[in-house]
Formats: sequence, C-alpha cells, structure tokens
Amino acid sequence: MDRNYLLGIDIGTSACKIAVFTREGSVFCSCTEEYPVYYPQDGFVEQEPDDWWKAVCKGIRRLFSENPIQASEIAGIGIDGQSWAAVAIDGEGSVLTRNPIWLDSRSKKICQQVEERIGAKRLFEFSGNPLKPQYTTGKILWYKEHLPDVYRKINKILQSNSFIIYRLTGVIMQDVSQGYGIHAFDMHKGCWDNEMCREIGIPRSFLPEIAACHEIVGQVLPEAAAQTGLLAGTPVVAGGLDAACGTLGAGVIDTGETQEQGGQAGGMSICISEYCSDPRLILGYHVIPGKWLLQGGTTGGGGALKWFERQFGYEERLEAEKEGCSSFELLSRLGATVDAGSDGVIFLPYMAGERSPIWDENAKAIFYGLDYSKTKAHMVRAVMEGVAYSLRHNLDVAESAGAKAGKLRAMGGSANSLLWTQIKADVTGRDIEVPSSDTATTLGAAILAGVGIGMYRDFPEATASTVKIKRMHFPDSFTQERYRRGYETYLELVKLLKNLMEKNRFGSA
Repeated sequence: MDRNYLLGIDIGTSACKIAVFTREGSVFCSCTEEYPVYYPQDGFVEQEPDDWWKAVCKGIRRLFSENPIQASEIAGIGIDGQSWAAVAIDGEGSVLTRNPIWLDSRSKKICQQVEERIGAKRLFEFSGNPLKPQYTTGKILWYKEHLPDVYRKINKILQSNSFIIYRLTGVIMQDVSQGYGIHAFDMHKGCWDNEMCREIGIPRSFLPEIAACHEIVGQVLPEAAAQTGLLAGTPVVAGGLDAACGTLGAGVIDTGETQEQGGQAGGMSICISEYCSDPRLILGYHVIPGKWLLQGGTTGGGGALKWFERQFGYEERLEAEKEGCSSFELLSRLGATVDAGSDGVIFLPYMAGERSPIWDENAKAIFYGLDYSKTKAHMVRAVMEGVAYSLRHNLDVAESAGAKAGKLRAMGGSANSLLWTQIKADVTGRDIEVPSSDTATTLGAAILAGVGIGMYRDFPEATASTVKIKRMHFPDSFTQERYRRGYETYLELVKLLKNLMEKNRFGSA
C-alpha cells in the first residue's frame, strides 16, 4: 500500500489535535482529545505530560478506527507543542512531577535573583529574550529550590513535542525552535552554551542534543505502535514550537511575512532573516533553516472569548444546538450588532497575567466603559477588539525594533470569525489573508515530516503545494479612525493601571 499521507500532532494548551494530510495539504481526517489544566495555587498552572501521551494514543487509534486509512499509509510524523515546558524525566523515562506550562509564573523571585547575579542585559544579549518566569529557565531552577528530591532524579528536561517523540521513538532530543525557552541557548548560534549553563545553574546534562526541526530523529517503536496503532518503523521528525509550526502551516517562510495567531493565546510571528531582538518581545528560531521569528504573545487570545462563552454563553449554547452551529458563531453574530469601538467599552485581555509587550504576571483583564446602556453584545465585541489592540501593540513594538510586518496570515479558531478577523484588519491597518486556519499548526508539523522524508523538495515547494488562501480582509479607512481612538484609550489604560497591577491589589495572580 502506498504511503501517501502525513500525520501532524499538536500538543496544545487545552487539547491534542491530530490530523492526517494528503500531499496537497488537504485534511483526510482529524480529531481532538482534551486534557485538564491544573491550578493548584496562585501562579501555578500545570499539566500531566502523561495526559498528553494518553490523548495522542487515544486520538490516533480513533482516527484509524473511524476512517478508511491504514497505519501503513502514513509516510511520516511531525509533532509540535506548546512552549516553555519543563518536563522532568528520570533515567528510566518516567515523569517526575507535573509540568508547569507557559502560563505558570511561580519562579518570579528566582528569575529576579538570577538577573541580579548575572545581569539582565547580558542574559538578554546572549539569549535574545528577557528572563521571565513563564520561560523554562526559571521552572528548572524552581525544581532545584522547592523540589530537591525531584531535582536529584532528573535525567533530562524535555519540551512538550520532544516528550511525545520520546514516547514514540525512545529518542531524547530537542528541536531548535524550542531552544529559546532556556537562557543558556545561544540565540546567535542556535546551540547550548556550557559556560552559560554553569552561570545560570542548569546542568548541561539536563539539556538534550539539538536537531533541525525537519530532521528524522527516530522511528516508531513496537511498543509505541501497540499503544497508538501506528506502524512500527514509521519515521518521526523533530517537529517544533506550535506557533512556529503554525507560522509554517500558514505559509509564512519569507522575510517580513507575518503569522497572526488566533488560538488559545494570541499574538504574531514575523519571519526575519537577520538577528533582531527587543526585550519586550520574544525571539526564537523558525522551524525552517536560516530564519528567526520575532514574536509577540498575549495570554488572552481566543481563550478570552472562550472564557466569556463559558461564563455568559448559556443562551448561545442552547440556540447553537437548535441551529446546528457553534455558540462562538452566535457570539460573533451578536458582536456584529454593535458598532466598531463598542460605544466606548474597552477590554484588556490579560486573562492570565500578560506576556509581551508588558510582561506583567500580575496583569488582570478589565472591562472599562460599562454603564446601564451596555449589553452582552458590547462586551463580546469589546473582547474581540481588546485582543486586536494587543496584537497591534505587539506589531508596533516590533516595528520600533526594526521588524516591520506586512500583510498578516491568520490562523487558529479565531480566524473562523469573519467579524473578528475584520476587526484585526481594521485595528492594525493591515491586509489579512486566511488559509485553512483551524489546521495550520498540525499542517506545519506535517510539512516538516514531508520535507524530512523527501516528499517535498524544500519548504517553498511544500508551502506552494499545501497552503491555500480561503479569503482576504482589507482595512476600512473609516473604521480605522474609530479604532485609532480606541487604541489610544487602550494604551492609556495599560499605562494608568500598571502600578496598580504590579501591586496586585486585585488579588494574587
């Protein structure tokens, strides 16, 4: 039987998405398997890595049982995952503790101490990124200080995708695009630095060897095949960061091209060919060789509207069952009944503190401008606009750093909303192209596998073969002016509330 399909696996924040693609990038079949997020105390946000693996196994078996495809038809496997994990495994490969995910901020004091000892400027110039508690660095040091029994048993620290690769292949490795989470990673050279490991206090032995994202690093083991239903010996590539794979899956491979992220988290990734960093942003390697991604990441992307729907969308859920659509589609329609600018209601989308560009783990989401005349529709639209303002904030900071974004390629569930995508075009003043938004991340992982096994000659051929633009949005000049005023208010609110948020008077974060 011909092996004509590619398997992409995405280890997301709330669920694992798995999709089988044709060579042309069409989804043959797909599924989603959810897993829990744990919030044991303020600032702690955790997941069980073995829950990721169980979801992968369940999802793949489900695809094979429910669709006319055989494991022997899968030519290669690519895996992407959420950033800044710190999966601690022992010498037997067993997970030693729950993994603090990218939303976790428990290591704030530890990061401050490291900055004082080494110097924030030196750390930034070396790694291209500020030392913040959300990154992997502080989490490893937190294990050392607070979980000494766990720390003594650590053999390796893995990222989310490299953990799944280990379960599939038995190979311990680290792809280059996930290196940015540890500040002993030389962003200029793309490798670990032994001296910086010593200075920070992270044993070099904890860090796996680095591989190119499209490099075949192993094959599916017989025991993994028994658990997943995959064919033993199927090649697996190193994969990469979810945002970077989504950027590839959106067709962003050339300098200046920009991905707009509309998943659980929001933000953007600008493809650059020359080193360019800013302490307010995030710098990492793209999953394609010779490129970096200058990124902006907000905690309140599509997840902000998901929270709103969960708390206030009961009526929409009931109506959605009757209409056979999603409650989010109905919320989008509701938001469209309100004029641009939400009649002065502004939303700060800091649902779990905030990352770039303000870097404040104590930041809180806020509705400003409510009065008796405002409705749920105003709040829905304000959530969408607030996420768009945060996107523009990151784009403006990137431009000041020397990385100007052109038109945007939208991906993630938020891109399914015509209203939300148009709002982003109007707020940012940029054209937005929408490819197959829901599958961009898993497609990017699959493309890496396709290039790795030789199904595609190179990345330009791969994206030309697989990425198709479904629709385009252009900014409206009249609406842009309304949003200019709203954006000014947004920035003023951020400025005015900064000290209050730092003092954390709204409660612990």
